Amino acid sequence: MRSHHSHAGTVLAVVHEPLGTGAWPTLVFELCEPARADAEAIAARVAGRHRAYDVELDAAPDAGDCGRHLLRLTPRGAGGPGGPLTDELLADLLAPLASETLPVTGHQRALLEAAVGGRGGPGRFVEQLFWDWTGPLDLGRFTAAWQSVAEREAVLRTSFDWTGAARLVLHDRTAVDVVRHEPAGAGWSELLRQDRARGFELYRPSLLRVSLLDGAPDTSGAGRPPTRLLVTYHRALLDERGARLLLRQFYRSYLAGGTLPGADRRPDIRDQAEWLARQDLSGAREFWSAAAPPAHAAVSPGRPGGPPRRSEGPGRIQRRLRPAHTSRLRSWAAGRGAGESSALHVVWALLLYRAAGAEGPLPVAFGVHLSGRDMSPRAAADIPGLLGNPLPMAVTVDPAAPLVDLLLQVRDAALDLTPYAWVSGDRVREWGGREPGADLVETTVRFDTHPELPENLRAELAAQGIRVGVPQSAGGDTTLPVMLVAHHDADGSLVLTALYDRGRFTDTDASDMLAQCLHLLRGLPEHTAGHATVADVLRLLSGSEVPTMTPAEPAGSRLAQTVLRAGEPEADVLCLVTVPGVTPGAYDTLLRDHEGPERIVELGVPGRQVPPALDPPAELVHGGRRLTLCGVGPAGRAAHDLARRVAERTGEAPAVVMTGVGGAAESAQALSRGLRAVRARST
Repeated sequence: MRSHHSHAGTVLAVVHEPLGTGAWPTLVFELCEPARADAEAIAARVAGRHRAYDVELDAAPDAGDCGRHLLRLTPRGAGGPGGPLTDELLADLLAPLASETLPVTGHQRALLEAAVGGRGGPGRFVEQLFWDWTGPLDLGRFTAAWQSVAEREAVLRTSFDWTGAARLVLHDRTAVDVVRHEPAGAGWSELLRQDRARGFELYRPSLLRVSLLDGAPDTSGAGRPPTRLLVTYHRALLDERGARLLLRQFYRSYLAGGTLPGADRRPDIRDQAEWLARQDLSGAREFWSAAAPPAHAAVSPGRPGGPPRRSEGPGRIQRRLRPAHTSRLRSWAAGRGAGESSALHVVWALLLYRAAGAEGPLPVAFGVHLSGRDMSPRAAADIPGLLGNPLPMAVTVDPAAPLVDLLLQVRDAALDLTPYAWVSGDRVREWGGREPGADLVETTVRFDTHPELPENLRAELAAQGIRVGVPQSAGGDTTLPVMLVAHHDADGSLVLTALYDRGRFTDTDASDMLAQCLHLLRGLPEHTAGHATVADVLRLLSGSEVPTMTPAEPAGSRLAQTVLRAGEPEADVLCLVTVPGVTPGAYDTLLRDHEGPERIVELGVPGRQVPPALDPPAELVHGGRRLTLCGVGPAGRAAHDLARRVAERTGEAPAVVMTGVGGAAESAQALSRGLRAVRARST
C-alpha cells in the first residue's frame, strides 16, 4: 500500500461486538466509512499478516451509501480459548494507510510508552543538539537540503502507531520544519525551553525539526555574526549518534546545492528490522537464563527515604573529570587490561553496593547501554535511528576481594553482553524467570562516542567560507530514576551527565551522587598496589552521606469511573475508556460535539489491559441500558476486554468502537463515525 495525501490525518474506526471469554467465534469488524479501495487495503493487510484466518470483505447489509464494510475473520484451525483480538491484529486493523509498518524495538517501545503515557507534558524525551554556523547561509538552500535528506532517509519519514502492538509507520513523504528566528525575538535559553516544551505529535512525521537563531548585528565591522543552529528530535526515534549521522548527510546535501543524489540510502531501519527478525533466539535464551540479574540484587542508587515528591520531569547535572585525571584513570585501567568504561562501571557498582547498606558480598545490577551498531549488514554503523539498547549487567561486589578482580569482572560481564545488544528487556525478564514488567535495574550507564565530521566535508564547507562548530547536547531524559551518561570533551575531559527523575531524587541528592562518583574516579588510580581491596576504595566515601531516593508511587489498581453527562432517563450508555497513551482532548472533543440523549461516563483503566481481578462497574453490567464502549487508540484493547466481561455476565454483547491514533479532532471524528454505525445497526 502506498500512502497519499487523502489519508493525511485520517483515523480509522471499527465496530465490534465481542462475545464472552469462553467463545471462539468468527470475528466480524465493521469498517466505518472508508473508501472501498481503502477497505480492500485493510483486508489485504490483515489477510497477509494473520494467516490463521480466512478473511472476507463485504458491504454492510444496511450500509446504503455510507461506505460501511464488514470484515469477517474465520479461524482456519480448531478452536481454542477465548480472547482472539491480539494487539497485533488490532494494530493491523487500525494502522494508518501508509506504505509500510515495522515493529518497534524493546527499548524503543519503552520510550514510546513513557512518552505517550507518562507525566511531564510533551517535552519529555525530546533531545536537542546545537552549534554555531559562521559564514554565508542561504535559507532556501538550507531548507531544501534538509528536505532532500528526508527524501533519502526513511527514519525522517517515520511516525509511531501505538493502537495495538507498537509500530513504526513509514510514509512516502514529509516536510522537515525549518524556522528562522530573528535576534530581537526570544533569547537562546528561552528558545531552547520553548522548543522542547513544544514536543512532537508522535503519530505524524517528521519527528525532527530545525531552528536558526541569527546573531545580533555586528557593528564593529569584524564580519557576519554566527548563526546558532538547533536540531530538536524525539528520543524514541533517534539516538544522538543517529542525529549526528543525519547532520552529516545534511552537510553533503547543502554542499551539493540542496539536493542529495539517488534514492533511499540503504541500509536503514527497514534492514535493521529484517536483521532482528532473523536472529536465532536459542543462544540468547541460554545466556540470559543465567545472566539475568537475580531478584535480590542491589539496584537502587540511594537509600529509601522521604515522602513522595511533587517535582516532575527530568533533572540534569553535569560535571567534568579534568584531562589530567582522565588520563590517569585511563592509564590505570589499561594497565590492568581494561578500559576507562570498565572503571566507570566499577565506581557505579560501588555506589549501588554502598546504598544497599550491605556488609558482605552482594550482587548489584545496572543497565549498560550498547550501541547496537555492530550488526553484520554492510555500513550498519551508519544507520540513523534508535539502534542502541540498555541491557542489565550483574556483578558481585565483595569488600574483601581485590579491586582488580572487580575491575576484570565488570569488563568481562560487559564483553559477554555484546553479542546480545539486540535482545529486549521483556525477553530478558522472561528468560531470567522474572515477572512481566518487573524492574531489572533502576539505573543505566551510557558511554557515548560521537562520530566526527569527516575532514573532506569540513574542507568543502571551508572552501565556501563556512565554519561549523561541534554539536553540543542540551537536556536529556530517562525512563529510570537515574541515567549516567559519559563522553569525552574536546579538551580530553571525561564529562559525566546525570539525568534523573526529580520525582524520585532531589537536585541536592543527585548532585551528591555525581560528586561521589567523581571522587571515586579520581581515587581509583591511587590504588596501584595489587593487594588493594574493594573496601579500600569504599573508605574514600566514609565521610559522605548516602543519597536518599523516594520510593516509586504504586501503580493504580482500580477502575476510576466519572459521569460526564447524566443523559436522559433510560437512555443508552456510552462508556469512554481511557488508558495511558490516549490522545489528550479526544474525549473532550467528542463530548462537546456529540448530540444525543445518552448517558456518558468515562472509565479510567490503570494499564492497557484490564487486570483479571478487576470487574466492570455495576452500572455497565446491571444498568439495564444498551451499552457502547469506546476506545481511542490504545484504549481499544481495554474497551474490548471490558465488553467481553460484560457479555460473559449478561449474555449480551455490547458494541465496541475502536479507533486508531491521531489528533484530538480526528480521533473524535472517528469515534463519531463508529457511533453512527452503531446507531444505524440498531435502527
